[in-house]
Amino acid sequence: MVSSLSRTVITVLVGCGIARAAYSIGSDDEIRASAKQLAADLLAYYHGDQPGQTPGILPGPPPAGDYYWWEGGALWGTMIDYWHLTGDDTYNNITSQAMLFQVGPNQDYMPPNVTASLGNDDQGFWGMSAMLAAENNFPNPPADQPQWLALAQAVFNTQASPDRHDSTCNGGLRWQIPLSNNGYDYKNSIANGCFFNLGARLARYTKNETYAKWAEETWDWVTGVGFMDAKYHIYDGAHVEHNCTDINKAQFSYNNAVYLLGAAYMYNYTNGSDKWQQRISGLLDATLTTFFPNDTAYEISCEAKMTCTTDMLSFKGYLHRWLATTTQIAPFTKDKILPVLRTSTEAAVAQCTGGSTGRVCGFKWSTRTYDGTQGAGQQMNVLGAVSSLLIDSAKPPVTNMTGGTSKGNPNAGSQSSTFDGEVKPPSTSEKAGAGILTFLLLSGAVTTFSWMSTGV
Repeated sequence: MVSSLSRTVITVLVGCGIARAAYSIGSDDEIRASAKQLAADLLAYYHGDQPGQTPGILPGPPPAGDYYWWEGGALWGTMIDYWHLTGDDTYNNITSQAMLFQVGPNQDYMPPNVTASLGNDDQGFWGMSAMLAAENNFPNPPADQPQWLALAQAVFNTQASPDRHDSTCNGGLRWQIPLSNNGYDYKNSIANGCFFNLGARLARYTKNETYAKWAEETWDWVTGVGFMDAKYHIYDGAHVEHNCTDINKAQFSYNNAVYLLGAAYMYNYTNGSDKWQQRISGLLDATLTTFFPNDTAYEISCEAKMTCTTDMLSFKGYLHRWLATTTQIAPFTKDKILPVLRTSTEAAVAQCTGGSTGRVCGFKWSTRTYDGTQGAGQQMNVLGAVSSLLIDSAKPPVTNMTGGTSKGNPNAGSQSSTFDGEVKPPSTSEKAGAGILTFLLLSGAVTTFSWMSTGV
């Protein structure tokens, strides 16, 4: 039980004085007010709606800015949830413009200008945000523009295409899409997790068994290859030249979250099957144990020594948002999840005392003091956590039978490129993408995680 005192504005000692946290989460009205300010501060990092800038993306990719293409897709998912949970439509037009600008010529979230760092996970994040728009009945685009459900289907269909699934490691998606990209020889949990998640959600929304079959087979492949073990620990990935036996055992919170939410959708789609309930329960326990020590979100593989990349600095927000939605889709999880999210969010807002405004958020929540870092990921984390506290009063995700209005296209993505040989080798500045391999392999930091190779 959370005390009434801890639900009020949290204060933290700084030096000889006292700095009061900028955000209060004691009541729903306070949560909305805090989320509103957090959203404004987050969108200060976005310039795509300004003259001469590119809609949809955060500044980047390096060296032009800190952020890769995928994090734009994640940002708009956060803003769709913000609107859905708070009712504030201030940023709806910006969100729609951004989501539609990045669809690419084949309306499948594979714009040519990001080809040299395009992973299945990158594309998957944009697809999941389009799916979220359909599920939340986010305002539909004009009739002459691609629709949210059709965009999600296009992403799924391109990833279900035979050219994405080869016989190496007995199946599964590779990390990268074009064969010329660094990381094409790597299969990982997040690429397959986004595909699994999207398939499960499309199955529930459309009642089409084909999506559910793909989701089921993807889960079975991930567990069969050893990326998820019997104790529901989820590991990063492995190389095809080793038949995926050289598993890198780094664990990241967004992996657990993307599979947990997908499992919740499969549980819902199968009318509460025992199999999916058991999988949810096991994965939830592993997630809370691994990533919420003292009931506070913690990125176990990089936070202790702050070796987190820009990508990793945004994972806590997805963790909070997707666990919150899990409580709506699989209600038996509610009593276990919501108290932890409350405590974790209290820690999150307590440390947002940085910068000249006194409300800049850092990454380390467990100390409840500002850690001196700042960025879109850190701000997005706290916004996701705070707005998710309103999940109990929000409408659950809809389907096409329960009020969903987004129009679909089961053949979407059929004209998409296969990238067979037409892609030039990536430049040095383009090689990294959303996948964790950017950090583990390309930066030479794999030795940081050598202790993980022996298991957890």
